[in-house]
Amino acid sequence: MVRLQSVVHAPSSNRWLAAGDSHRTGAREAGVEAASLALEHEGADLLVVFGSYAYEPRELLDGICSQAPGVPLIGCSTRGEIAASGPSDAGVIVLAIGGTGFSVATSAATTAGGLREAGAAVASRAHEVRDRQHRVLLMLTDGLAGDQQEVVRGAYGVVGAEVPLAGGCAGADPRMGMPRLFRDGEVLSNAVVAAAIGSDAPLGIGVHHGWRCVGEPMLVSASESNRVLTLDDEPALDVYLRKLGAPSDAASDPAAFADFALTHPLGLQRRSGEDVRAVAGADFSNRSLLCAAQLPRGGLTWFMEGDSSSVLAATDVACNKALNQLEGAAPIGLLAFDCVARRDVLGDAGAEQEVARIAGHADGAPLAGFYTYGEIARISGTGGFHNQTLVVLALA
Repeated sequence: MVRLQSVVHAPSSNRWLAAGDSHRTGAREAGVEAASLALEHEGADLLVVFGSYAYEPRELLDGICSQAPGVPLIGCSTRGEIAASGPSDAGVIVLAIGGTGFSVATSAATTAGGLREAGAAVASRAHEVRDRQHRVLLMLTDGLAGDQQEVVRGAYGVVGAEVPLAGGCAGADPRMGMPRLFRDGEVLSNAVVAAAIGSDAPLGIGVHHGWRCVGEPMLVSASESNRVLTLDDEPALDVYLRKLGAPSDAASDPAAFADFALTHPLGLQRRSGEDVRAVAGADFSNRSLLCAAQLPRGGLTWFMEGDSSSVLAATDVACNKALNQLEGAAPIGLLAFDCVARRDVLGDAGAEQEVARIAGHADGAPLAGFYTYGEIARISGTGGFHNQTLVVLALA
């Protein structure tokens, strides 16, 4: 048994966050331990759970709920976890939020009726926390279910510009296992879960990616939803492989292509800069690219590159952006949603440095997060889905 974290921050206002994690091999035992460490105060209003895809999800959730019956809960499976003690794999983190000045409403929806509709459905309970001055909709989604920008559009259509969005896409077994989402006592797939959080104290969201454009821009000459058919009127896959000098097996082997594409995203031109779009797969029959979100026809796109220095610099930018929105108050906790591709760029040593930087910005307050398949951060405008990016949510 390895106990990695038991952190509590209880300022004089009696608002508190607490985090606990566990690496026990048994799913139920890990859930019990992580939850018991997080529940060091009475009266938790919300539990947020990030648990490895390797755990049996039903047993994990049963263990957590046994320690906090009736406490609202959202969570998801991960490709790795983030705690104040560092990055980890095959563990579970439970974050508890409670004390004075919070209101919480959880929700869930399947994507069977459409991604936009699911986003709207989970946002529909945000009005229940409108009694608080500061609000956020914390969203966790199945990133393999389709264009996640549609989920963001659905949520934005309900809450508008008043309520910012933050969160990420659940991780899954790299052999294409299904991501799992948690809401209260339920284990869900092909779903979106959310917690509307109202707070009397400020909340802050920071987002930055650390990638840079290289080469000449390309025209997305044909696309359908999140599938890019042609770039500069050539089959998109052929352009992508040729211009990036991809290894030969990436042209026909899905696994080899996925490994290569993980660190070779595309950039989408925006007025405020470039959004990053992960290349999630390829159709070798029609030579198209499958992206995590839409690249619209007629738009400009670039290849993007990054290294450990640029990714680590982006970490500081995202943290500072979040903390600067707290109106001078100290954070009582941070949540981090970090793309698994950034971890691959950093390597093990770099990932340790990155999490140490985030924990340093937390200044002793609890930290909980996970490595995602896509990130959500909508502060302004209707966009808000990101790839290969770090999103930080700070609470005061």
